[in-house]
Amino acid sequence: MRAIFRRYTELGSVRLLKAEFDAQGRNSKSWTSVAGRVIGAKPFSRGALYLMLRNRTYRGEIVHKGQSHPSEHPPIIDPLLWDAVQIRLAGNTAERNAGTRSHQPSLLAGMLFDADGNRMTPTHAVKKDTRYHYYVSRPLITQDQRESATALRIPAEEIEHLVTSRVRQWLLDPGGIYQATRLPDPSAQRRLITRAGEIGKSWTELPGTRQHAFLTTLIERIDVGDDQIAIHLRPTRLAAFLDGAATLLPSASDDESQILSVPVRVRRSGRAIRMLIAGTDAFAAAKPDARLVKLLIRARRFNAILLDSDGVPFAALAKREGVSPSYFTRLVRLSYLAQDLTEAILDGRQPRELTADKLLAHSRLPLGWHEQRTVLGFA
Repeated sequence: MRAIFRRYTELGSVRLLKAEFDAQGRNSKSWTSVAGRVIGAKPFSRGALYLMLRNRTYRGEIVHKGQSHPSEHPPIIDPLLWDAVQIRLAGNTAERNAGTRSHQPSLLAGMLFDADGNRMTPTHAVKKDTRYHYYVSRPLITQDQRESATALRIPAEEIEHLVTSRVRQWLLDPGGIYQATRLPDPSAQRRLITRAGEIGKSWTELPGTRQHAFLTTLIERIDVGDDQIAIHLRPTRLAAFLDGAATLLPSASDDESQILSVPVRVRRSGRAIRMLIAGTDAFAAAKPDARLVKLLIRARRFNAILLDSDGVPFAALAKREGVSPSYFTRLVRLSYLAQDLTEAILDGRQPRELTADKLLAHSRLPLGWHEQRTVLGFA
């Protein structure tokens, strides 16, 4: 089962996974009924593979009346691999619903308004074969620009980064999510807080279509002023988006809103404006290192292989994976990296000097979390 999950993350497509299984002649498990009839032993259908990859039983949970709960059986799929598969499945679904894989929608389209209440429209300009994206107040498009001195023309990348950074901070705040959603079922509330945190941490890895769907569900409007951005949320929609089975308290209403503010400084340069955040942007310097992230994922996979090896020697496992025994051993040790250090690397908050090569160079990485922080430069 772990091999199926891992192979899906490598291929990124249920269709390709089925095609590979068909080519290999792999069939579903079979058993014989009391009447002596053989059941199963048939090629996997795409629907069966999709249901398998979404089956929360493999994560150590049971589902009852649309809600999942921790079960007594241990999980078969570790959380990192499970999340990687679910993010990929969700991204592929969103891309299919959008009708194309090549088109990426303007992230904040339909949500932005300037100080005069004018809707801001996505547009672009081409200079020296380079395309620059902007959000522009409607008067700059429909009226004489000289009559619209207060209208805005903002680089899309800047405003999108400021808004998503603030939303991610909110998602990563358990207390804020608890106060905003108020679910009557404690287990559903904990699950929602966990899922919100997962979205916040993995935001940069989500496809653009998935990000857009999430923001349009959660945000009613965004008012862009001269000194702040006001993000109007409908927080109760978070439960419906992340957990359709969740039930709100009777006092909670979808009409309830919450405003997230981002203080900014406006700098005008000709027709365009730059918006600089007036304070510390928790994600301004956060840029996940793809090689480091890939290394941690592979370390978790090697650890799962070791746990499932039934005493097979390290050398044999390493040979099976096409790596040296020493490399296999080093990666297994990396799977025991402290949880906060793992999260920092996934968020891109690791020390600048910590690269994949330097992490691998620690052939005897301490198992003690405090020692790990010191050796890797987190202390």
